[in-house]
Amino acid sequence: MSKILASLLALFLLAGVCLNAADKKPVTDDAIYDNVINKLASDPIVKGGALKVDVKDGVVTLAGPVANERQKEKATTVARKVKGVKSVINNLTIQDRPAAK
Repeated sequence: MSKILASLLALFLLAGVCLNAADKKPVTDDAIYDNVINKLASDPIVKGGALKVDVKDGVVTLAGPVANERQKEKATTVARKVKGVKSVINNLTIQDRPAAK
């Protein structure tokens, strides 16, 4: 009887390890790209529909103009929260406003 219980326990432990390993499969760069683009575009502060996003091995690079420092910082925060992102390189530039006439 104890051998059966030990076998069942081992089976459950092995099943748990296998299921846990399946959940940890890496997120592809394409999936990260899609998620970052969607999150940036829908963020009310960033309004990032026109930003350029590149993803290589989980590293996200952001480029393009933003209106202010708050948008620049928020874009980094939003991108970092996307599943699979390892780091964010923020090359966003703050757009110069035309002088008032």
